[in-house]
Amino acid sequence: MEMKKRINLELRNRAPEEVTELVLDNCLCVNGEIEGLNDTFKKLEFLSMANVELSSLARLPSLNKLRKLELSDNIISGGLEVLAEKCPNLTYLNLSGNKIKDLSTVEALQNLKNLKSLDLFNCEITNLEDYRESIFELLQQITYLDGFDQEDNEAPDSEEEDDEDGDEDDEEEEEDEAGPPEEYEEEEEEEEEDEDEDEDEAGSELGEGEEEVGLSYLMKEEIQDEEDDDDYVEEGEEEEEEEEGLRGEKRKRDAEDDGDEEDD
Repeated sequence: MEMKKRINLELRNRAPEEVTELVLDNCLCVNGEIEGLNDTFKKLEFLSMANVELSSLARLPSLNKLRKLELSDNIISGGLEVLAEKCPNLTYLNLSGNKIKDLSTVEALQNLKNLKSLDLFNCEITNLEDYRESIFELLQQITYLDGFDQEDNEAPDSEEEDDEDGDEDDEEEEEDEAGPPEEYEEEEEEEEEDEDEDEDEAGSELGEGEEEVGLSYLMKEEIQDEEDDDDYVEEGEEEEEEEEGLRGEKRKRDAEDDGDEEDD
């Protein structure tokens, strides 16, 4: 499929100015040039044209927001100065598998001030003596060459880079909302002190309340014990009175019996 038709297909009923990512891998470039891509793709941040038989970047439109450009497995041999003019904010550029042979061709990338990662894997230039040292010296703005930095540390995945950028943005937003960290910590400490004071006051009030409840409870117990003793004394006196009454009646009956015997 030709590149122009592929672009129309990838739009999926969207306007070009709404597109942020565009993948045109494995389509066909007519005469080795870019077709169907123009300045209306103003928000494009990621463009991939891998294995499209591209030999020239002369017709690359101005893409000021483009950050990542995939051009691997093509037949590009020069003309890289166009990139700094049309895509000044590139941070990642993949030229692996192209026809780049010498350092002078790569020198044109010096004007890409934001470039951090460059891939020239499987290009003839990689066969040069001290290839890596020469590239890092020539392009001092880059951090990674062919996926590794100068200390042979592997570059993070592009997704991880995006996550880090997103995390940084989130942190900045949180700082803006919460204010400076020191002030925020001071506010937290003041709130904790206020909470401790409230808890102490509540505890002291609760302690006083418990003491009052305890005293009233003890007083009630003493009163109840006294009432129980009084009831016990009253019951004892009643029993004694009943016994005396019974003894009086018995003596009376005995006296009457004696009187009857005397009459007989």
